[in-house]
Amino acid sequence: MPNWTLHRGDALTLLPTLDTLVDAVICDPPYNSGGRTNADRRAQGARDKYVSSDAAHTLPDFDGDTRDQRGYTHWLGLVLANTYRLTRSGGSALVFTDWAQLPATSDALQAAGWTWRGIIPWRKPISRPVKDGFRRECEYVLWGSRGAPLRHAPTIYLPGWLEGSQPRGKTRVHITQKPVAVMRQLVRIAPEGGTVLDPCAGSGTTGVAALQEGLHFIGIEQSPTCATSAEGRLAAA
Repeated sequence: MPNWTLHRGDALTLLPTLDTLVDAVICDPPYNSGGRTNADRRAQGARDKYVSSDAAHTLPDFDGDTRDQRGYTHWLGLVLANTYRLTRSGGSALVFTDWAQLPATSDALQAAGWTWRGIIPWRKPISRPVKDGFRRECEYVLWGSRGAPLRHAPTIYLPGWLEGSQPRGKTRVHITQKPVAVMRQLVRIAPEGGTVLDPCAGSGTTGVAALQEGLHFIGIEQSPTCATSAEGRLAAA
């Protein structure tokens, strides 16, 4: 039967203490996008960046989203290097990013030791329009592996692009929450009965998807509020 563990605290503090090997790492880190200057970055919280001014919900803010690009690349590289250590040969890393941080994310992925394998676009049908420009309709998942990718038995064929909008209404419990349906496609990169690690667990969507696909889950989340929400969702799953 699938099981789960959620560690409360900072990923860079907790990852070196773990010794359980995993089959896949799926990570939705704070993007640290937005804000043209350091002053803008310091002044804006996650809610300012990712939530419309007319939004009616009161979802909690989260930390770790004010790094400049060099700081972000260094931090993410350290996180991904620690997850690389815990990943079995052939295991994969899937890391979310947006257009602005795609180059920095690919740098961090490869600096951590992962072999970069490709980019999976994620299209969000419900997304922000841009005046006189193109709708912000896509984010991206970078795929890397530890050595040659695992050969599944039977062979699997996963999609080259994803589609799904953020949860809305009462089902949305995190500012940057990902759709479970999208995450269920991603966790299938792990072998049957395998273990998925998420060092930035947020509200636990990666874990919910892993459990629904019959996989084990290990998560890390530093926000007490988000961790409590994740634990409830994981227990329900």
